[in-house]
Amino acid sequence: MVRERGVACVSLGCRVNRVESDAMAEALEGLGCELCDEREAAVVVVNTCAVTGEAQAKTRKAVRRAAGLPQRPHVVATGCAASLFASELEALGPRVRVEPDRSQVARVASDLLGGPGAPLPARREGLTPTGRTRFGVKVQDGCDRRCSYCIVWKARGPARSLAYDEAVAAVRSAVSRGAREVVLTGINLGCYRDGGRDLAGLVTGLLADTGVGRLRLGSVEPQDVGDRLARAMGESRGRVAPYLHVPLQSGCDATLRRMGRAYDAAGYLAAAEAVRARVPDVALACDLIVGFPGETDAEFTESLALCERVGFARMHVFRYSRRPGTPAADAPDQVPAEVSAARAAEARALAARMRRAALEARVGREELVVVQAPGRGVTGGLHDALVDDDAPVGALVRARARAVAPRGALDCRGGYDACERKA
Repeated sequence: MVRERGVACVSLGCRVNRVESDAMAEALEGLGCELCDEREAAVVVVNTCAVTGEAQAKTRKAVRRAAGLPQRPHVVATGCAASLFASELEALGPRVRVEPDRSQVARVASDLLGGPGAPLPARREGLTPTGRTRFGVKVQDGCDRRCSYCIVWKARGPARSLAYDEAVAAVRSAVSRGAREVVLTGINLGCYRDGGRDLAGLVTGLLADTGVGRLRLGSVEPQDVGDRLARAMGESRGRVAPYLHVPLQSGCDATLRRMGRAYDAAGYLAAAEAVRARVPDVALACDLIVGFPGETDAEFTESLALCERVGFARMHVFRYSRRPGTPAADAPDQVPAEVSAARAAEARALAARMRRAALEARVGREELVVVQAPGRGVTGGLHDALVDDDAPVGALVRARARAVAPRGALDCRGGYDACERKA
């Protein structure tokens, strides 16, 4: 059955996209649209991604799938791929409309349904409009850097930051709706600037000026990780999650130079050590690209050696994806697909070993867990956790990790203490 004012939101790609999808969903509800499954929707919004060629292929597939649903919904494509490849997406179906400006998506969808309706009642406390328990606040967008493999800066535009007062208001709003954890996101979060306030200043300010139970930082580039940010995390007494995603991309200096990255292996190690000095139990995560043009076997080995030296709790491994319109796409010595695949398998095996070691190191320790579903949650170090079934969804609870569960979660069952909610 098709819902008369039903709108489905499909989000592809990064955490920033998910936060933007939540904002679009909230705006849709404010215009009287009912969020629903794709199969019941009169309009499907697809928040697209273009970070890699594979991501763009998934975008085309999602738009084509939505356009081909039996109820023949309108499809509104937005996001990075919509900014870069509008005509390509519009060609996927006569009912596909491209709206690169995310702030206009709710209005466009409402217009396709005949205009605004009565706003829907506020949803249950502690959930985002799309049903997630961890609220995100986008405090930064765009990027001024030009990594040789990246096209996102073309889609997102120059770096810009949310005014501090607006960031405070957004976090307070999330807390008032029951959020116990708020994730600060951005395309290049570490370059946040508002007047004289950098990311470290934003974090310390939000801790002082809001009652948020826990802040979590999105991805921060290595050159933006310094002692001030590490100190803000370490002095927060657990109110900043002991987790930091610091993109690596390669642990080899020669490869980093070809990528156009703004640091070398020694600089990355210094960033990791700065955080660990202030937050000894921090869980570090990274992205790693294998098979970048010109990467030799020796360079790949050097890259993995650095990963092992850091000891990541989480490592996202990507095979290099040739991206038309970037310098790397035309670079010599493109690595054969079968070589990239073998390297990715080896890197993922290392990632699994490091992740297991990080989990085992947590056994016996007390964890702060955001409960995301009955019996399940996520720790400060972004480890999946099993908790008692009666722990309230959306709550922040304190529980001891007793073992590593068979599927790689921390087993924190056997009692918990609910953390008091701050006003």
